[in-house]
Amino acid sequence: MDLVLRDTTDDTLVFAEVKTRTSDEAGRPADAVDRAKEELISHGARAWLKLLDRPEVNFRFDIVEVVIGSGKPRINVIKSAFILHEERHR
Repeated sequence: MDLVLRDTTDDTLVFAEVKTRTSDEAGRPADAVDRAKEELISHGARAWLKLLDRPEVNFRFDIVEVVIGSGKPRINVIKSAFILHEERHR
């Protein structure tokens, strides 16, 4: 997870993963966030929420896509890109 921020429009804690590419040729940047990456982000978010000790806090997982081509960078925010994954016991 790259960013932890608060969306003040609805007082939501946001865990964001930023993916940057130079083009869309190999697919969208968000395609790099697979199930394993989601689980890793979920694990980090769970630890963050535990530190807050506020179980009632609203939160979501966003993916920020950045495509830096020859022109102006293109930024796309995918809100609520995935949900919190269940903790796997190893």
